[in-house]
Amino acid sequence: MAMDDDQNGAPHAQGTGTTGQDPRRDSNVALLRDGVASYLRDSDPEETQEWMDSLDGLLDEAGPERARYLVLRLLERATAKRVALPPLTSTDYVNTIPTWMEPDFPGDEEIEKRYRRWMRWNAAIMVHRAQRPGIGVGGHISTYASAAALYEVGFNHFFRGKDHPGGGDHVFFQGHASPGMYARAFLEGRLSEEDMDGFRQEVTHPGGGLPSYPHPYGMPHFWEFPTVSMGLGPMNAIYQARFNRYLHDRGLKDTSQQHVWAFLGDGEMDEPESRGLIQTAAVNNLDNLTFVINCNLQRLDGPVRGNTKIIQELESFFRGAGWNVIKVVWGREWDRLIEADTDGALVNAMNTVPDGDFQTFKANDGAYVREYFFNKDPRTAELVKDLTDDEIWQLHRGGHDYRKVYAAYRRAMETKDQPTVILAHTIKGYGLGHNFEGRNATHQMKKLSLDDLKLFRDKQGIPISDEELEKDPYLPPYYNPGPDSEEIRYMLERRRELGGFLPERRDTYEPLEVPEVDAIRSVLKGSGKQEVATTMALVRIFKDLMRDPTIRERLVPIIPDEARTFGMDSWFPTLKIYNPHGQQYTPVDQDLMLSYREATDGHILHEGINEAGSVGSFIAAGTSYATHGTAMIPLYIFYSMFGFQRTGDSIWAAGDQMARGFLIGATAGRTTLTGEGLQHMDGHSPVLSSTNPAVVSWDPAFAYELAYIIRDGIDRMYGPGRGENVIYYLTVYNQPMNQPARPEDLDVEGLLKGIYLYSPADRSVGTGAETAGSVGAAPQRRHRATILASGVGMGEAVRAKQILEDDYDVNSAIYSVTSWNELARDGQHRDREALRHPDEDAGQPFVRTALADAEGPVVAVTDFSVAVPEQIRKWVPGDYSVLGCDGFGFSDTREGARRYFNSDAESVVVAVLAGLARAGEVDGEVVTKAAERFRLTDPTAVRHVDAPADGPAVATTPTTED
Repeated sequence: MAMDDDQNGAPHAQGTGTTGQDPRRDSNVALLRDGVASYLRDSDPEETQEWMDSLDGLLDEAGPERARYLVLRLLERATAKRVALPPLTSTDYVNTIPTWMEPDFPGDEEIEKRYRRWMRWNAAIMVHRAQRPGIGVGGHISTYASAAALYEVGFNHFFRGKDHPGGGDHVFFQGHASPGMYARAFLEGRLSEEDMDGFRQEVTHPGGGLPSYPHPYGMPHFWEFPTVSMGLGPMNAIYQARFNRYLHDRGLKDTSQQHVWAFLGDGEMDEPESRGLIQTAAVNNLDNLTFVINCNLQRLDGPVRGNTKIIQELESFFRGAGWNVIKVVWGREWDRLIEADTDGALVNAMNTVPDGDFQTFKANDGAYVREYFFNKDPRTAELVKDLTDDEIWQLHRGGHDYRKVYAAYRRAMETKDQPTVILAHTIKGYGLGHNFEGRNATHQMKKLSLDDLKLFRDKQGIPISDEELEKDPYLPPYYNPGPDSEEIRYMLERRRELGGFLPERRDTYEPLEVPEVDAIRSVLKGSGKQEVATTMALVRIFKDLMRDPTIRERLVPIIPDEARTFGMDSWFPTLKIYNPHGQQYTPVDQDLMLSYREATDGHILHEGINEAGSVGSFIAAGTSYATHGTAMIPLYIFYSMFGFQRTGDSIWAAGDQMARGFLIGATAGRTTLTGEGLQHMDGHSPVLSSTNPAVVSWDPAFAYELAYIIRDGIDRMYGPGRGENVIYYLTVYNQPMNQPARPEDLDVEGLLKGIYLYSPADRSVGTGAETAGSVGAAPQRRHRATILASGVGMGEAVRAKQILEDDYDVNSAIYSVTSWNELARDGQHRDREALRHPDEDAGQPFVRTALADAEGPVVAVTDFSVAVPEQIRKWVPGDYSVLGCDGFGFSDTREGARRYFNSDAESVVVAVLAGLARAGEVDGEVVTKAAERFRLTDPTAVRHVDAPADGPAVATTPTTED
């Protein structure tokens, strides 16, 4: 049947309705389908047409502005009556809370304004003084200047300190606003002028200085959350709020009154991490979370959105994700104009002027604003005809208005089942003077001229004379009237009522009694005939540890949707997956023992395919000992390739925040993850982890090594009298192998320091069900060698020892290197001490001591980059060669990949022979023939090995001629 399209694109259908007309002729089907039932059934076409005709009549008689108003009011009423409708993604460029709904302001606005101005002055002067000749470390002035009111409303009326009966709030302060927090602490008496003059001089200033930004590592009793790596603050705030709920739902701590505040910049919202996880807050109904975005419209170099409007963009984004959005756009001076705007001309102007122009307005004056904003429409010009240019200039933005900001915060705290974002319109450099306000370069401006200082002083009402400023323009004075002034007494009383000073970090918690290693019995006895990968051994170790009720209670498994890969699905029915809503569906595998189980009190944080959010949870759990006084043990397990490489910045922040816990790089190594290919094969995570001072990296070969390392890690983190700020990174593998039992004479000290003798040169090594470092005396051979191995490299070292003994007259010792990185750090520490104190004995690096009795050439083998064992070259005695896996990974068998990279047993053999040749112990021809025999350049030859001319082959396999 032929059909015509009307002007709205809806096809005409014949015979519908009672009028013969298509009832959908004025319908935007896409919009209707978006918000109502998809079948689009109209139960009463006549009534529908009456409503449509009524709207048409309204448009004809009153115009589109009136129609828009009534439709919006209908939507408002429908929402109030719980009619299921899609929310508007964007509203007019006006305040969300109308004037008549604003609550009374509870404080003394004039007193608060006075000391807020003192803070703005002291913050700027601290940065200015840090730029003095001979120092020149600078800082940022303009961010705090724009956000002072946003912070001070919180400090005076909302932010709870740690002594509050309901617990302290967690406040993520915007990094570049740190001078303002120091300025407040100065007025509170927490910092002295001497402290302030140490800004950005942490080691050279007498008594220590102040970090540039919020760095808990640099100021551990002050800052709580590092935020200046753009994007991490928003993400980590979300996961902090979620973890607070997790603690509450598991009954570990009552966090019901604790709130998380994150102060962010509009430019920062360009970072993927800033927006990429906001759905998590909505899905978890985190009404204990508020974002305050300081929309001063500027990035570091220029406007955030010159041609559009960042506030409108963010509103749409957050509304669409399920957040409660509160816009604070205009100050109280605009209220009368908006009320008089009966035909909507002013609101239309506000809606249509781009941010670039709003920025330009504040870089000029009232006359400019009159001409280029109000005079563009005669109706808006009429609104301000009785205002002077100065009065127009005093039409402030909402983020600088105490009442407007207070109303927004109050609404946020009253909102239930939704996180809130407050979009506050401000001016970058506000109050600093004409040369700073709204300028593109204001973020980089670190000092003020003498004229700027005087203008700034006058604008802020600071009682400092011209003479004091002129005496030394590089060192203008701070201002603090002292603790007896009315303003300071008021300010301190507000903090007392709210529970104490902020920011503040405490690290008081109850230590954990850690079970002895013998409690981990399932892996200490070895695996016998069964082959077990270290990934599975790790799961067994924690299963044993969780027999202790305290460890079970405090363990926080964090999994990014790979539990089944890592063999952790057995934890689903026992520990259960945390979900604040429980499990409201029937799982498809409900009849299975390992059924997928979610619960409100679940232990497991299952983050989906989301490594960034997983690290956010790791940080929240790993710092709970400080943020909540409750020691928790996060265990974050992931594909090792997607750890430090993908989320290294977050792990660096975890170190800054002094997190404690376990990072598990599973399916590790360049060759072990059979067939997965380049993007999955990790050959360098220990190199990346070595750059993080907080991370202790381990590459254990055996399950019993894992047991000792994990037990020691928990004890170092939370054991009585210890409490070290360390993050343990363990690489574990998916290659099954026979696990040896713990040796009776195990060198535990060596294991935990990074190296110990596994198989002496004069002892035979066991394999298969008899796997052990010593299974009897080895036949005496002419030559000696030493092999260092870690991880799956140990299997190649064992095979190499056998080949060397059987075919090449070499007895070799094998050392298990549990941590190349820690051996290197120890050596570097000894060298540094020797440099600093040449007259004192710095002691020998542990690796040199451990290898004191090593004989012959030393060959190291790893499944990672050669850079990992190369770290210790300086302290290894004698001839040292390194074999590893450099370059991109690829899809193939383990044997083929190891032959390609030359990290297999045969390559180790040739490397040992080459070392013996360099020492003159064997002829070079022996090395050449061995390389030819094993066809080291041919990965296709891994199962085609010729026998040496003077002895048996390792395996009877076809020759090249075959």
